[in-house]
Amino acid sequence: MSRLFPRSSGILLHPTSLPGKFGIGDLGDSAFRFVDWLQENGQSIWQVLPLGPTSYGDSPYQTLSAFAGNPNLISLSHFVEYGWFEESDLADVPDFPTDKVDYGWVIPYHEKMLTLGYQRFIKKGTDSQKKGFENFVADNEDWLEDFALFAALKKYYGGKSWVEWDDADLLRYQKKALDKARKTHVTVIDEQRFYQWVFFRQWYHLKYYANQKGVRLFGDIPIFVAHDSSDVWANQDLYFLEENGQQIVVAGVPPDYFSPTGQRWGNPLYHWDKMKEQGYDWWAKRFKAILTFVDLIRIDHFRGFEAYWEIPASEPTAMKGEWLPGPGADFFQVMTDKLGKLPIVAEDLGVITKGVEALRDGFNLPGMKVLQFAWSDSKNPFLPHNHSTNCVVYTGTHDNNTTIGWWFDEVDDATRNFMQTYLEREIHEINWRMIQVAMMSPAHTAIFPMQDILNLGAEGRMNTPGIEQGNWTWRFTQEAFDHDGKNRLKHLTGLYQRHPDQQEKIYGDAAVKS
Repeated sequence: MSRLFPRSSGILLHPTSLPGKFGIGDLGDSAFRFVDWLQENGQSIWQVLPLGPTSYGDSPYQTLSAFAGNPNLISLSHFVEYGWFEESDLADVPDFPTDKVDYGWVIPYHEKMLTLGYQRFIKKGTDSQKKGFENFVADNEDWLEDFALFAALKKYYGGKSWVEWDDADLLRYQKKALDKARKTHVTVIDEQRFYQWVFFRQWYHLKYYANQKGVRLFGDIPIFVAHDSSDVWANQDLYFLEENGQQIVVAGVPPDYFSPTGQRWGNPLYHWDKMKEQGYDWWAKRFKAILTFVDLIRIDHFRGFEAYWEIPASEPTAMKGEWLPGPGADFFQVMTDKLGKLPIVAEDLGVITKGVEALRDGFNLPGMKVLQFAWSDSKNPFLPHNHSTNCVVYTGTHDNNTTIGWWFDEVDDATRNFMQTYLEREIHEINWRMIQVAMMSPAHTAIFPMQDILNLGAEGRMNTPGIEQGNWTWRFTQEAFDHDGKNRLKHLTGLYQRHPDQQEKIYGDAAVKS
C-alpha cells in the first residue's frame, strides 16, 4: 500500500449540500462540523466536486474559471468574525428551503451580501487584512486579473457570454481595449478580486483544519473547460475557435448503450499541438493551483487524454464526430517532470480502450469502480473480486441515482437475481449491502455519497445527466449529523481495516494563508 493511497474510506459531498441558514452550503461552521463528523466516524477522505464559480445551469462542471473559487460558497457568518458585519446584518435572511438550493433566490442574496462585505472591508478592514488581500492579488496575478476583468465585463453585459459582447476588441482580448476596460470597471474588478481572496482564505483554513484532523480533501478536475470562461476568452489561440469566438468543434462522447445520440457537451476542444509547443504550461498551472486546494485529484473524462470525440459545432447531437488522438503519455510525462508525481485518480468509466488502460497503468494511476455498474455476470470488472488494489471503489457517484433510488427505480429482475446469487443472500437495506461490499473490496480507497449513509432514495439525487434544470440542489439538515448511519459506517470502517488508526496517518502539508 502506498503512502499516497493507504487503505481508507471517505464521503462524497459537495459543500453546497451542507446545512446552513443562507440557502446553500458554505465554508462556515457546518463544513468544520462535517470534518469532525468524518474524523469521529473513521473517515479520512472528503471528496468534493469542482469548486469554481458556476453559471447557467449551476453545474460545477461548467465554471467561469478553472482557477477561481465559487463566491456562493463563502461563509457570510464569518464576516462578523472578520469585523465587516454586525449580527444585525444577518438577521433578515430570506426563508430559504433547508433541503435544497434554490439558486434563483440564493445567488442574488449572496451577491447583495458580498457587495456589502466588500464595502465594509474597504471602510473597516484592518491593516493586516488589507495586506493579506494585497499579497493574494500579487501572488495570483497570473489568473486573477483575467478572471476579475472577465467577471466584471459579464456583469456589465448583463451576464451574456463573452462571444455576445458588442465590443469586438474586447471579445478578441485586444490589449488596448483591455487596458481601457480595466480603468472603466476598476471598482467592480477590485470587488471580484476581494471575493476570490475571501474564498481562498476560508478554503485554506478549512483544508488546514481537515488535514490536522487526518482528513484529506479529494478534488475534481473536468478535462474540458466551459466555452464561456475566462480561460477560453484569455487564451483563444489554444482552442478551435472562429475569429468571432464561436466554436468550430466541440467535445462529447459518441452514441452508446445509455444514449442513442451520444452526449454533446459543447465544451471547446484544445489545440493540443499548440499546448505541447508551450510545454503544456497552462495545464501545469492548473494542476499546481488545484493542489493548493486539495490533496487528491480526480480527472473527469480521463480517456480524453488518450483520444477524444470531436463533434462539428454545427451538429445538434454527438452522432456525427470522430475520434482523434489526445496528448497521451507525453502530457503526463511533462507534468511529472514539472510537478513530480501527481496524486491523480483517473475517471475511467464508460467504454475504455486498451490505449486508455495503458496510459492509466503506465503512470500507475488508480481508476474507478462503481458498484451500481457491477451486477451483470462474474466477468464484470466492477465486481469486487475483479478489483485491483490500485483503484477507488464507489457505491455510486454524483451522476448516479442514490443506491436506494437505483435499487427500487432502475434495477431489473435479472440484475437483482444476479446480485442476490453473488452475495448468497436476500438483499435488504441495499445501500448498506453495497457499502459493505465496497468496504470489503481490495481497492485501497472506498468512497460513498453522503445520501447512501443517510438512507435516501431518489429524492436525494444530485445530478441527472442530460437534464439541464433541477440538478445540483440536494442538501441535508443539521439533524443528519446525528443519523444512525454514522454508527454503522464507523463499524464497517474498522471491520474492514479502513480506519485511520489502522493505517499510517497521512496529512497534507497545507498552511493557513491570509
